Amino acid sequence: MEEKDLEFFKNLLTQWLEDLLDHADDTVEGLLESGESLADPLDRASFESNRSTTLRIRDRESMLIKKIRKSLEDIENGEYGICEDCGEDIAIGRLKARPVTSFCIRCKTKREALEKMMGV
Repeated sequence: MEEKDLEFFKNLLTQWLEDLLDHADDTVEGLLESGESLADPLDRASFESNRSTTLRIRDRESMLIKKIRKSLEDIENGEYGICEDCGEDIAIGRLKARPVTSFCIRCKTKREALEKMMGV
């Protein structure tokens, strides 16, 4: 992969990480500030449902943050854009679509087919 491509992905991943971390901080502050006492059972149920959904979203974002950090580490180690299964270069188009991917499209397709067969 060319240096300009690596720089592009490093900037993209760094910005994405910063956005997610800023958003996570806002969520924590929002959850701490929203310790209101709701008397109406329907309001309480709605509040708890919204809170649960927000926490599930943040959990998924937490997993994404880990993948972004690993991708940034791979860039520093010279391993970014190399498929973990076959060792071939991952296409730039695939990396633009999914910058945190660790697998080329061929290997990812094989993995998904195996997961489907195994019912995972």
